[in-house]
Formats: sequence, structure tokens, C-alpha cells
Amino acid sequence: MNTKGKVFKYPDNVDTDVIIPARYLNTSDAQELSKHCMEDIDAEYVKKVSKGDVMVAGWNFGCGSSREHAPLVIKTCGTGCVIAKSFARIFYRNAINIGLPILECPEAADGINAGDEVTVDFDTGVITDLTTSKTYKAQPFPEFIQNIISAGGLLKSLKK
Repeated sequence: MNTKGKVFKYPDNVDTDVIIPARYLNTSDAQELSKHCMEDIDAEYVKKVSKGDVMVAGWNFGCGSSREHAPLVIKTCGTGCVIAKSFARIFYRNAINIGLPILECPEAADGINAGDEVTVDFDTGVITDLTTSKTYKAQPFPEFIQNIISAGGLLKSLKK
């Protein structure tokens, strides 16, 4: 499993209320919610993101509430992967549960810039910045977690 796309870069401590503002949580429709993904920090995100694009962020990405809406809207927008220095633990687990690929790699988070084009190989954890020709190595998920993500999430993997 791989993804390739342009990079959107965000700072440390991006919380779930920034990823999907609570004022929109009056619907459970993922498509409707995804129209508001990142709007309080990057109003143009949903207009510019294309399938496979990559979010790169600092420490503690996804901190805040425990709602699954945050990784769900990121995935629903077409984002192929989130790379961060670290993830809040509940966001980390929720991302796996809904099938959003994430990787922790502080070196990549520091070295990759907004607008760069990157590829991510989830089997090996290799992140390649095609703009700068630099590569980074994240710890890939074990096969059973990769299977959950590639199935589209925990519930879908259990139905298989």
C-alpha cells in the first residue's frame, strides 16, 4: 500500500477541534463533515486537497477530544496519509479504527515542506520527498494493523 501527493504542513498541537470544529458535529455524514476539515487553521484545505495528498505535522497531532470524526474527515477529504512527529494516543487509535494511514517520523516532519511532493510506502515505512530527493524511515505498522487500514478500518476488517 502506497500514497503519493503534495504536502500540507501544520504545526505542533493541532487539536481535534481544529481538524473538525465542534460547531459542525450536528451531523454524522462524513461527506458533509469533510467540507469543514481544517477550516479554522487552513480555510483552503478542502478546496486544494487531492486524493493521496499528505498532511505533515509536528508533535501531538490530534490532541483534544476523543471523537473519531477528526481522522474520519481527514480520510474522507482524500488525504492519503498523515505524517507527524507524534500523535495524541486516542487520535492514533481512532485513525487505525477508521482506516486512516498515519506514520510517526520526526525527521520527515522537520525535513518536508508544504507543497513538496512525497511518496509513502506503508509496507516499509519509507517516505520519499520527491521535491528534494530525501528519504526518511518511519516504523511501519505490523501486518495485522496494515490489514485493518487497507480494509478501510477495524469494523470492515472484521467483516472480511
